[in-house]
Order: sequence, then C-alpha cells, then structure tokens
Amino acid sequence: METMAMKIQGRSFQLIHLMIDMMILLLILSMVAFAGYSLWDSNQVFRAADKSQYERYKPSEDGKSFEELQRINSEVIAWLTVYGTNIDYPVTQGENNMKYVNTDAQGQYSLSGAIFLDSNNNSDFRDFNNIFYGHHMEKQTMFGEIETFYNKDTFESRRYGNLYFDDKDYGIEFFAFIHTDAYNRQVFTANVTEEKQEYLDNLLANAIHAREIGVSIQDNIVLLTTCSASSTNGRDILIGRITEDAFENPFSIENVEEARVQLTAGAHSLTQREVNISVLGALLLAFMMIIIIYYVAECKRRKRNR
Repeated sequence: METMAMKIQGRSFQLIHLMIDMMILLLILSMVAFAGYSLWDSNQVFRAADKSQYERYKPSEDGKSFEELQRINSEVIAWLTVYGTNIDYPVTQGENNMKYVNTDAQGQYSLSGAIFLDSNNNSDFRDFNNIFYGHHMEKQTMFGEIETFYNKDTFESRRYGNLYFDDKDYGIEFFAFIHTDAYNRQVFTANVTEEKQEYLDNLLANAIHAREIGVSIQDNIVLLTTCSASSTNGRDILIGRITEDAFENPFSIENVEEARVQLTAGAHSLTQREVNISVLGALLLAFMMIIIIYYVAECKRRKRNR
C-alpha cells in the first residue's frame, strides 16, 4: 500500500510540474506574441503616417490628384510642404480640434491622425494667425521633424515652405521657432483680431531662433505646432509668413541625401530613441527565446528520467 501511495504521489508531483511548465511556457509564448504584435502595430502606425501614403494626391499642374482626395474627404482644405523635411502632407479642418487627432486625411480612424488647421481659423488662410497641429511622431513622420529646428543650422538652412489652397501655390517664409507650454492661451488663440502686435511681439520675445524678414500685423502667419519631447506639456512651434509668390524648393534632387544627413544630425536624440527601442526589443525577444529553449530541454530531461 505504501509503495502504491508513493507511486501515486510521485505521479501527482510529475503532473503538477508538467502543468507548471506548460503554464510558464504559455506565458512566455504569450509575451513573445505580444512583443511581436506590438512591433508590428507600431510599424503600421508609422507606415500610415508616412508621407508616401499621400504622394499620389499631391497637387499637380492639373490639380486633379488633389481634387480626388477632396472627393474622398471634403474636409481636406490644403497641402503643406516644408522644404528639406518630410513634412509634405494634406491639411484638414474639422468642426472641432479633436476629430483629426485620431482620423487621417482620408477620413479613416488612425492613431497618427492628420495635419489639421485650428477649427477657429477660416479655411482661406486670411486670418492673421493660422495654427496647424500635427502629432510628434518618430521616424520623421507627421510633425516629428519640427523638433529638429532646435538646431540652429537646421533653422537657418530650412527657411521656406509651400502652402497650396484655392488652386494656387503660396510661399511660406519661416522666421521663428519657439518652445512653449500647451496651456499658453496667449499663443494658442487662433484668428486673433485684436492686439495683433502684442501677439506678434510675444512670439518673437519667446523665440529660441528668429530672423528678421519684416513681418507685420498686415501679414498672414502660420504656426506649425506639435508636442515636445523635452517636457510633458511642452509644444514646439515653427512660425512662418504666407507669401503671395511661391518659393522654389532649394533642395534639389541632387542635394536630397545631403539634406537628409544634415537633418538627421539635427535630430540626434530622436534617432537615438529609435535605436534604443529597437535594441531593447531585440534583447527582449532573444531573452524569451533562450527561456523557451531552456524549458523545452528541461521537459525532455524530465521525461527521460521518469
């Protein structure tokens, strides 16, 4: 009887060990699957935010490509380009400032959202101050490159952009870069109609970089704003003046690679974060695979010893 009880007890212990091993293995496999899904999901978000998703809609001489996007989403009002960067996107405007936080320019749900004009602005860009919003995203998508204008060389070398609306190209001449708080109502008040000079003076007084181009309260200015990586509620803002005449893109095809190298140097911290995330992800996956191999080998060893 004692021998039979010991055998039963031994088998019970073996069954318990096997169940524990299986639970641990399932947990590890779940972690691997989750890590893999997270990497895939992040890649999908960045892919959706890449400017290449909209290249076929970029305004052309006949304007039909842009009109096609407007037929898909009637709230597409313009196209914004910052020369020498990847900022080259359609601009939307919703009834409020929440819609395009998680909606793309085609009107579909997307975590990367869209570039959008403040809902309090008029869509003809005739207001004194026109505020554009976009997510600060890595991989140089959406408004992720605005932070690179902290770098003086980047600010000096990327002076111009383009704004297409009403079937015409208008120029943008950038004259200031500032860092402020998201709750700064003195800055984040769109369509200022009174105290314009005070508003403009405040922008220039808080500028990290600025250049004199003769901006006045008779001009129409644009503020490209995004979240800052340097502070919780911080906002980075690139400011320019809309001009009747468009500017030529100073970054020719021959100089694209050189321009990208310069911009990457200005965004060193952003690139480093991407590297760190990739390394940590690879280490996590490698660690999990080692544990899986160990438990498989351990199960085989126990089976042989039974």
